[in-house]
Amino acid sequence: MSDLIDDGESGNTPEFTVSEISGAVKRTIEGEFGHVRIKGEVGRVSRPRSGHVYLDLKDDRAVISGVMWKGVAARQDTQPEEGMEVVATGRLTTFPGQSKYQIVIEDIRPAGMGALMAMLEKRRKALAAEGLFDEGRKKPRPFLPEIIGVVTSPSGAVIRDILHRLRERFPRKVLIWPVAVQGQASAPEVARAIRGFNALTPGGALPRPDLLIVARGGGSIEDLWGFNEEIVVRAAAESQIPLISAVGHETDTTLIDFAADLRAPTPTAAAELAVPVRRDLLAWSGEMQARMGRAVSQRLEHRGQRLGDLARALPRAETLLESARQRLDTSGERLPAALIRGVQSRRVTLSETAGSLRPGMLRARTAEGRRALEVWGARLAPALGRLTETRAQALGRVGDRLSLRPIQREVSEHRRSLEALALRLDQGAEARLRAGREGLAGLDRLHETLGYKATLERGYAVVRGAGGVLTTRAEAEAAGGLEIEFKDGRLKIGGGAGAGGGGAGGAAKKSETRKKSAPEQGSLF
Repeated sequence: MSDLIDDGESGNTPEFTVSEISGAVKRTIEGEFGHVRIKGEVGRVSRPRSGHVYLDLKDDRAVISGVMWKGVAARQDTQPEEGMEVVATGRLTTFPGQSKYQIVIEDIRPAGMGALMAMLEKRRKALAAEGLFDEGRKKPRPFLPEIIGVVTSPSGAVIRDILHRLRERFPRKVLIWPVAVQGQASAPEVARAIRGFNALTPGGALPRPDLLIVARGGGSIEDLWGFNEEIVVRAAAESQIPLISAVGHETDTTLIDFAADLRAPTPTAAAELAVPVRRDLLAWSGEMQARMGRAVSQRLEHRGQRLGDLARALPRAETLLESARQRLDTSGERLPAALIRGVQSRRVTLSETAGSLRPGMLRARTAEGRRALEVWGARLAPALGRLTETRAQALGRVGDRLSLRPIQREVSEHRRSLEALALRLDQGAEARLRAGREGLAGLDRLHETLGYKATLERGYAVVRGAGGVLTTRAEAEAAGGLEIEFKDGRLKIGGGAGAGGGGAGGAAKKSETRKKSAPEQGSLF
């Protein structure tokens, strides 16, 4: 009986296939919620190559999947990003393949910042106010670092991508500091890694890197939140080693990106920014070397051509020296005659000067000076007397108006002045006479020095003939008799002449002969 009842009840219940029930649910949801507006925070955002956008809308208790087709996404003014609070307009439907419901978005607009984004923006403004993001703090990255330090997870695909790209571009030494890139331990470990690399000693057992890369793959804002922590941002800003931030994908932005010296859109791009391409450098170096060779060759060719042009414009060396050689030959020919004329001119001048220094002339000039002094001395005394009388008469005329004592004082002063003047005149006359005597004595000594007598004292002799002084051998041979004067007398040779004796008799004969035959002094020149 019970079996019959059960069979009857099961027979009355309709039976659906999975597709039929899924379709019925789809029609029911689409019929009830054909056009809805949903406000929520954007969670996960996915953009496959098809161009469609898949995302999650969430609040504190539920999550709804959403899809925005390629054409609709291209028309949107604002593209959805994780953490953004939006109002999505569309229709609810189901996806039977996964037994889930979703909203097909036809329009999406910002509705305000989410809680996480609001907190992130507030922290960013506070750190920016401290100057941690200033461009002046940024350090230039080295062109070709020897050692690169990488702060990332050692087990992820990020480190493999970085090493692979460095090996392709320009192999460098890499130091890896393993850290957690997600979770509560991420921020402290990343900050310790940055400070640890900076604490290494350059050139030590563990060398200090020349460049740092902080890298992590993409993820949601919650996954990347460790790189928004203040401790990580401050460590990046304090780093003395240039730092490249490569956290997330190109659309992901964290606070370490602002504090880093350079931001890379992806970890692979960070490796590309760290080192240049070796092949490109070799090609560039070869090109520069070739250009330098061509430039040097062209410059040498240009300078050689210029030198040739200038050389053609210059005269030949032989032409430049011809005039100078001719002038030298002419001057050489004229030099002996000029020297002879110069010597003769100086001899004449010396003879004239010696003739003016004769003792008789000097005595005459001295006597003339004495007579002039006597004349002036004789005229001085009467002049002083007349001057005194004139002054006395003048004083007598004004004596009635002046007291006697001042007049006497003035007379005494005039007398003293006249006496001093007379004394100065006498002294001047004596000094003049003394200077004259000294000058005369000096001229006399000069005459003795320049005279031929001094030459005789040095062992020379004067040979005279009938016509005067003989200066050549031919004149001496032609003369009938010779008279040789030594320092102590004269000796006659030939013509019946005897030897002149020395002493007083010889000196008297020498003096007498000089007075008769040579009234004036002879000249050795």
